[in-house]
Amino acid sequence: MLRLLAAGAVALLALACAWALPAAANASNSSENTQIAATLAPNRLHARATLDIHIAYGQAESELPPPVRHALLRLPAALGIDIPALRSCSAAHLRAHGARGCPPQSSIGSGQAVADALLGSQLLSEHVALSLFVGPLVNLEPTFEILAEARTPFRERVVIVGSVLPDDPPFGEDLSISLPPIRTLPLEPDASIVALSLSIGPRKDARSRGANAVLVPARCPPGGFPFEIESSFADGASSSALTAAPCPR
Repeated sequence: MLRLLAAGAVALLALACAWALPAAANASNSSENTQIAATLAPNRLHARATLDIHIAYGQAESELPPPVRHALLRLPAALGIDIPALRSCSAAHLRAHGARGCPPQSSIGSGQAVADALLGSQLLSEHVALSLFVGPLVNLEPTFEILAEARTPFRERVVIVGSVLPDDPPFGEDLSISLPPIRTLPLEPDASIVALSLSIGPRKDARSRGANAVLVPARCPPGGFPFEIESSFADGASSSALTAAPCPR
């Protein structure tokens, strides 16, 4: 079993569709507006579960937010990922071949996103498929990789490598991700992330003891399991948002 933490990878792109996000507290001195929502299924103490994370970015002026350059996803204390058979897939393999050929045991999640860009006066939305993998250990510490594949209107494959950092209560560990620029056309501005949806753990119709799964803590703190996203942007601004997954009833 490897405590990698649950969450994956927050990062990358998207909204053009609108996910209904539960109320989340936003703390920011900038015009950037960030929202986060998190749910566990089954929502049961000490369960092997799937964690669903939704993140949305926007601006008060209804303009595109600036590109995200770094994201830190803070996870509840004692929340982890149960990986019965530790197998990894390298970033080099993902860049060259995508998910094809990666050990099935290395997969820990999937999701979808959309990057928005203004090309002249036209708003262009790039639809992106996301896959999360266990990466090789670095100095005996776990890493993870996010494979982002876009097919329309541009065909592109990007691999983002993230690290796992310790944190203080009420959090346990953080997922730290630096995001490269999302290029569009020559002389046009980079695309911006406007939202992200990611599931960590097995598909809800394919849970088994052999599948990688999120481990729900044995105790739930008052107010629920806390999650926080801290983001920094290309223009130097920053924002954060906090939410809590409800305690099991």
